[in-house]
Amino acid sequence: MKIALRAERLMGMSDEIWLRHANPWSGWTRLSILPLWALAIWSRVWIGSYAWGAVAFVLIWIWFNPRVFAPPARFDSWMSRGVLGERVFLQFNESLPAHHRRMAIILGYGAVPGLLVLGWGLWVLDPVFVAFGVILAALPKLWFVDRMVWILEDWRHQGGQVPGLPEGVNDV
Repeated sequence: MKIALRAERLMGMSDEIWLRHANPWSGWTRLSILPLWALAIWSRVWIGSYAWGAVAFVLIWIWFNPRVFAPPARFDSWMSRGVLGERVFLQFNESLPAHHRRMAIILGYGAVPGLLVLGWGLWVLDPVFVAFGVILAALPKLWFVDRMVWILEDWRHQGGQVPGLPEGVNDV
C-alpha cells in the first residue's frame, strides 16, 4: 500500500489530474503500458543502446497519460468508476472493509507470475512467453479495476465522497 501512495506522490496526482485520469480514454490507453514496455526492452535487439530512448518514451507516457485527456463529461463508465475507486482506495484504505483491502493486495501480487513470464520471455527473446506474460499480468490488473469499481460503489452507498469530484456530480 505504501508503494502505491509513493507512486501517486511521484506521479504528482492532484485532484485535477485524477479527474483527467478518470476519462475512460486515459484508463484504457494505460493498458498499452505493459506491451510498450515489452517492446521497448525487446527493441534492444533492433536498435541496440538506442532502446534506452524507447524505455524513456514509455516512462514519459506513464507520467503523461493521466494528464493528456480532459476530465470526462460523465463519470459513469466502468473505467471512470474504476479510476475513482482507486482514488478512494488509496486515500481511505484504512476505512475500507478488510475484504476489499485483502483482495486488492491479492490482485496486485496476482500480476507477479505474468511479470516473471514476461521477464523470462524478454530475456530469452521468446515472443510467445512475452505475449503470454503480458496477458497473464494484465488480467489481474483488469480484475483490480473491477474491484475498484466495487469499492467505489460501496463507498458511495455508505455516504462517502470521492475526493476532488466536482460538486453535484451524481453519475458515478
